Formats: sequence, structure tokens, C-alpha cells
Amino acid sequence: VQLQACGGGLVQSGGSLRLSCAVSGFTLDDYVVGWFRQAPGKEREGISCITSTDSSTWYEDSVKGRFTISRDNAENTVYLQMNNLKPEDTAVYYCAAEGINVCLMYDYKYRGQGTLVTVSS
Repeated sequence: VQLQACGGGLVQSGGSLRLSCAVSGFTLDDYVVGWFRQAPGKEREGISCITSTDSSTWYEDSVKGRFTISRDNAENTVYLQMNNLKPEDTAVYYCAAEGINVCLMYDYKYRGQGTLVTVSS
């Protein structure tokens, strides 16, 4: 079971990035997938999740209205579209999966390596 996040990079404030989370070793059909981030010197926080059956979503308040999570079960990939990025969004972003069908944010069982997002002011 592997999850691999990619798509990070350096972007100016107000810019956009799209992160991808490619999953291998299992299908996403029965898993909720979440995006987490950890900024330097801070604890990891959950920022968004999406369920498998009805694609219900949840967003942390600081990203609501700017970030959009989506999934393509056929491609076994989950995306995080990030618009209007701010310097405080700078962090390592991780995707993770859990074998439940509800959007609850906690430390999921399966987590991949992260991708660094740096937003300059």
C-alpha cells in the first residue's frame, strides 16, 4: 500500500498549485482520503478529506473557499486544487487514507511521503 503526493513547489502569494495523490496497492473505492500539512515548527493538521461513495468533503476553516479536493477512483488518484495561496500555507503536504466512509480527520493508517509547498510573499 503506497500513497505518493506530488505537485508541490514554489509559488507566489495569490498563485495556485494542484497536488496529486497517487495510490497503489489498493483501490480507493472503500477508503476516505485526506490531505494533511505540517508547517515548520508546527504540528501536522488535517485540512481536507473526501469520502469514497458519495464524495462528501470537509475543509478546515483556513482553506475553505480556496482549496478543492476531488478524486478519480478510476485513476486511483486524489487531487487538491489550491488557489489564492498565502505564505501561511507553506508546509509539507501529505495525503493519507483510511478504510472508513466518513470524513473524520485523525491520523489515518496509510500515509505517503509529502510534497513541499512554499508560498512567497
